[in-house]
Amino acid sequence: MAEPANRRMEAVRRHLLLPPPPLAPLRSNPLSSHAEVEPSPVIIGGMVLDIHAKPSVPPQPGTTVPGLVKYVRGGVARNIAECMSKLGTRPFMISVVGNDMAGDLLLKYWRSAGLCTEGILQVHDVATPVVSNVFDSNGELVAGVASVGAVEKFLIPSWIYRFHHHISNASLVMLDANLPAESLEAACIMAYESGVPVLFEPVSVVKSRRIVPIAKYVTCTSPNEIELVAMANSLSPTVKYNFQKMEHCKDKARAVECLFEMLRPAMFFLLEKGIKLLVVTLGSNGVFICCKEHTNFMKDQHKCKQTPFSRQLVQKLDGCFPSSSFVNLCRESSSRTCVFHLPAISASVISLTGAGDCLVGGVLSALCGGLDIIPSVAVGVAIAKASVESEANIPDDISSASVADDAKRVLLSAKTLWCK
Repeated sequence: MAEPANRRMEAVRRHLLLPPPPLAPLRSNPLSSHAEVEPSPVIIGGMVLDIHAKPSVPPQPGTTVPGLVKYVRGGVARNIAECMSKLGTRPFMISVVGNDMAGDLLLKYWRSAGLCTEGILQVHDVATPVVSNVFDSNGELVAGVASVGAVEKFLIPSWIYRFHHHISNASLVMLDANLPAESLEAACIMAYESGVPVLFEPVSVVKSRRIVPIAKYVTCTSPNEIELVAMANSLSPTVKYNFQKMEHCKDKARAVECLFEMLRPAMFFLLEKGIKLLVVTLGSNGVFICCKEHTNFMKDQHKCKQTPFSRQLVQKLDGCFPSSSFVNLCRESSSRTCVFHLPAISASVISLTGAGDCLVGGVLSALCGGLDIIPSVAVGVAIAKASVESEANIPDDISSASVADDAKRVLLSAKTLWCK
């Protein structure tokens, strides 16, 4: 009986030693509040152990079938941060894990990659977030169960406040929607008051609705079609937006045109609510970029830091499409709304689970490396292609040469759909 009692006392002790509750004044980490913090992207959200199950025969209700089950490092925020690190960008991660096998595994990898663990809270007697996914033979998700309660219970404003110096000096802040509402708002306000751009990653249809109280602080969001409509509907008291999943269409140009007409009202509404940039993922149909013509995501270019990877991308992508094909996104005098389409790249699909996270990670890393919005999204599309051809959520080896070549192909096929 003594051992469980000791564990409970340790959990109580750790809880009592946490900083003041959310209503208390902002408190920084005493070890770093006065230290010089180099500008770097701050990623806040879940670190998760994924369990992937892929049957080798069609699954049958009420019984098990043979197949492959494996552990994969996951979590939307964690995946994005890992992707950025493999592209040469060093993110600062704020998250939580349990003091268990899964938490130890995730932290061991983070340290082995040379990444900072200062912002990762490890809590005793708490289970590390776990997501169990079942896939079909094509790598498509069939069903999944997410147990991420630790994120909502412990990734609270008082923990995030400890790192306000990192947030206020960040090149950008990325939040995933696993965070509780009060934590999303706390992080957004800290970033907003320091002029730091905020990207909101919706995670799922249900959690995408957490954008409601923070929309006015969000610079960019990266939903798929269904999440886009869910966010628009959650912010709209009267008008309701709709999306009907299209049957597979061999005519890609026609499919893109239909998707644009269907999603345009929701995209334009979110811009009206104050969001500056939408990167809408369309699966095999590519990506829509929707923004005002004067959008400049990275306002403080001094916080952009070129890496060998981004330098190679700049050299490869510079001038690879006629400038007349695109409008000037930095032209301050214009208020025109612009929508661009970037196509997906054909790939030999193994797994689709990390593709969206890799796209966002590629976009953010490219932006931090000094690339403009459209080339950055092209880089994201290229990284997503590498992801679907890998067993892991984030590919172990990402070739800068192949990414640059694929991004160039995307840019050469990009089109302006709307600008008025």
